[in-house]
Amino acid sequence: MQNAPLRKWRTALSLAGVPFLLLTGCEAPLDLQAVQEHSKLAVKRTDFYQAMARNEEVIVLSGNNGVVLVSADNGRSWSRKTPTSESFLALDVCPDNSFIALTFNNEIWHSNTEAENWTAHPLPSQEQMMTAACSPDGGWWAAGSFTTIQHSADQGASWSETSLNEDAILNNLQFLDSDNAFATGEYGLVLRTRDAGANWDYAGYLPDEFYAHTSYFRSVDEGWVGGLNGFIYHTTDSGESWQRTATGISAPIFGFVPGPSGLYALADNATVLQLTDQSWRKISTSDQPLYLRSGLLLPNHELLAAGGRGLLLNLELPVALSAGKE
Repeated sequence: MQNAPLRKWRTALSLAGVPFLLLTGCEAPLDLQAVQEHSKLAVKRTDFYQAMARNEEVIVLSGNNGVVLVSADNGRSWSRKTPTSESFLALDVCPDNSFIALTFNNEIWHSNTEAENWTAHPLPSQEQMMTAACSPDGGWWAAGSFTTIQHSADQGASWSETSLNEDAILNNLQFLDSDNAFATGEYGLVLRTRDAGANWDYAGYLPDEFYAHTSYFRSVDEGWVGGLNGFIYHTTDSGESWQRTATGISAPIFGFVPGPSGLYALADNATVLQLTDQSWRKISTSDQPLYLRSGLLLPNHELLAAGGRGLLLNLELPVALSAGKE
């Protein structure tokens, strides 16, 4: 069994979208004016976005190097904030419309409903946390390496911690209601709680120890996971068994976007897929070599998605493709 420092090293290598860049090439004159103009922009090419969430007032987007973008007009304009220099890994909105966000140095950052003021709350575990979520009762949750799950019922003042003592990384956590939640991650692991997180147990395993980059459960019975090679698996029995659904791509799947107009998947190469009749079809036209990781559906039949190199994609969804309910 690996110790905590080795698990943290392995976790760092597994992070997509928190890049380590090596720039080489011939020296060229530096255009300081262009640099200064670029520094004034809210959206920058050096941004690598990781998570997006919204409440009744604003959309919040977070990413590397402490970047937080806030929009009060459905993504038409953004204000930029950097409450920390640490990279954000996960973001969620709580029942009181405040936001929580997880940083790579194991802190939960909490903001007000306008996402203007952010306060850090250290997590107690030595294990690397990879995802965070708010439960319907307002509790804060984080999960990560060594199947560790942490919970605070008092907005970060105190924490409880549990682990299945298995050397696997949990990188997705979703509450469906006050009692039921799922966590997915490394080695095809699928965990479930039926008692509001008091106890967690194995719900099942994905085929061939499939590594789930992302997951989404529509109900306690039905869910999807996505990962490498364009693979998406589907379950209708709470994760006990999984069936692969055709995607037609080989790019990694990094996120799911549910909403009234359907279910969408976000992938590498600026790819957006839509679920249609138990199969997926590509509805984006761009093939930029940039990942899409997180997004949401806007009221005007548009999908807003974010990813690497400051990529913000507004994709208009034709009425014919927007039919159906998710």
